[in-house]
Amino acid sequence: MRDPILNIAVKAARAAGNVIIRALDRPDTIQVSQKKPNDYVTDIDRQAEQEIIAIIRKAHPQHGIIGEESGETIGKEYTWIIDPIDGTRNFIHGFPQFAVSIGIRYRGKIEHGVIYDPLRQELFTASRGKGARLNDKRIRVSTRTQLEDCLFATGFTSRHSAPHLTAYLDMMKTMIPLCGDIRRPGAATLDLAYVACGRLDGFWEKGLKIWDIAAGILLIKEAGGLVFDMDGGDNYLESGDIITGNPKIVKLLLKKIKPHFSSVL
Repeated sequence: MRDPILNIAVKAARAAGNVIIRALDRPDTIQVSQKKPNDYVTDIDRQAEQEIIAIIRKAHPQHGIIGEESGETIGKEYTWIIDPIDGTRNFIHGFPQFAVSIGIRYRGKIEHGVIYDPLRQELFTASRGKGARLNDKRIRVSTRTQLEDCLFATGFTSRHSAPHLTAYLDMMKTMIPLCGDIRRPGAATLDLAYVACGRLDGFWEKGLKIWDIAAGILLIKEAGGLVFDMDGGDNYLESGDIITGNPKIVKLLLKKIKPHFSSVL
């Protein structure tokens, strides 16, 4: 049985998913605005986040909330970390790769995570010490051990500075000949969920926000994977820099990728 607080997170994620699906039936009514260069938000992001918050507030009015669109309210022990639509650019274009992500932090540690893909109706869940699941079936990271057999994902945007883009392009030149292939789908939450269930063997990206990764890192850890920052440490929630994969592959990835970013601030 799920933990009661995880049930609330699942209910909230599904409710947000319903808001998103209804909007896809009338794409001409979606209102898009720009927060900063190449960083967009829609009225559906805001509606989905408010739907999530309303469900949390009804069940746990004293809990803190960090929302991508609504900002942060402080809670004493529990904080809910929300991304109502990860992959907003994809959503705007009707590209079918976006998800709802909810992480729950208790006394500084991520205890529960939900990632919900409303198009495929795939529900990824995890609770600390209780494993990770996809639609209630236990999942594990892949078991591949050779880079040439692996499918990886990464992400970068034009918001990155020129040094970061140069580092990414150099890194791609290094990695493409060494691995099976690399994808850039544009929704980090789903990339992390796919590592957790073995669809991807690894993932890396710089400059993510806590709402992009809070749920996904717990999924991966509970599915038997490892998560590092670009220095091989555990500062990923603060830095937003992440390298992850199964225990064998992630160490190989770190060795190949770290040199490209070690000199980039």
